[in-house]
Amino acid sequence: MRRLFYVLPAAVLLFGCQPHPDNSANENTINAQDEPEANDITGNYYLPPLAAPGTGAYLSSELLYPLDNKPTPECHSSTMVETAEGLVCAYFGGIKEGHPEVGIMVSRLVDGSWTWPVEVANGVQNDTLRYATWNPVLFQPKNGPLMLFYKVGPDPRSWWGMLITSTDGGRSWSKPLKLGEDEKIGDLVGPVKNKPIQMADGTILCPSSTETRVPNSHSTWKAHVELSTDNGKTWEVIGPIDEGNRYESIQPTILTYPDKSLQLLCRSRQSVISQSWSKDQGRTWSALTATALPNPNSGVDGVSLTDGRQLLVYNHSTREGEEPTDRNILNVALSEDGINWTPVMTLENKPAPSGYSYPAVIETSDGLVHITYTYMRRSIKHVVVDPKLL
Repeated sequence: MRRLFYVLPAAVLLFGCQPHPDNSANENTINAQDEPEANDITGNYYLPPLAAPGTGAYLSSELLYPLDNKPTPECHSSTMVETAEGLVCAYFGGIKEGHPEVGIMVSRLVDGSWTWPVEVANGVQNDTLRYATWNPVLFQPKNGPLMLFYKVGPDPRSWWGMLITSTDGGRSWSKPLKLGEDEKIGDLVGPVKNKPIQMADGTILCPSSTETRVPNSHSTWKAHVELSTDNGKTWEVIGPIDEGNRYESIQPTILTYPDKSLQLLCRSRQSVISQSWSKDQGRTWSALTATALPNPNSGVDGVSLTDGRQLLVYNHSTREGEEPTDRNILNVALSEDGINWTPVMTLENKPAPSGYSYPAVIETSDGLVHITYTYMRRSIKHVVVDPKLL
């Protein structure tokens, strides 16, 4: 694996990032003669060229359905899970994001092929009222049925969390259940975009966030965690995290570390991926700080690999500069400590309408990494990576 080592204090000065509370100063050594030069928007990282399926660690890629035969005009915000019956993927699809006709679609990987997507949930309230659905999140707890969280409402400022379950690997689903309310945030949201994690004692942590209306201004973004100790029957809100901090953040992903610490990585409005740390199993969280990784105000997702490394899928860009910028580039990075990241793969970098966004990533029981993401809002792309080759 080729690494570009950079001096962390320079990144700190540039982005205002803070190290893990237990980490000492970066001990990496610059070796410019052996490593490729930085070529990214920050000036700190080398982004590899566009990866090709079937070469190196990039095993395969495919669309859930072809662009010339779409079940819905648009799609977005995929999620994926491994069950005993195989992989299941969900996303929201319909006329366009926010339209009342948008529903939650599910496809299953059967005998190496994705089944045709079917709608399993929608926002119908009664005979005359229907809302859009948003951001499904699949999760298989250690005990109990497969969970599919999603949101219903006219927009992200006023939506609420819903849950359906499946006992047959996603072929059929229960009636929808509203998650409930909490005095801190109002309607519970559930995992807002990325998958929950389950601790050794069975506690489920859902990375979540809210977007609150502000008169004559944009909405206020706040990240929080929703915690359940009874397999999702009841929920406790932890946060909002670092309320009032200058890093307005939503859509966290949770990473875990051998020392039992947890890290949130979030989408932000400040052109960086923001972070928060917990040393007490998610009960309290540090102030939000910036990482050295850029962010074009777009969702990220990560997974803690069984080999101890952290893998992140994200847009290594901002909304400024030359193409590929914004959501027109999609990348994979690795880290051992959550602070020092090395971009190891470029999945997309060709400008396209609506770009490539909202990744979801899991590690399956065979040790492979599976990634899905929105492909130009016209389909969902599924990528398989072998992390042992990264």
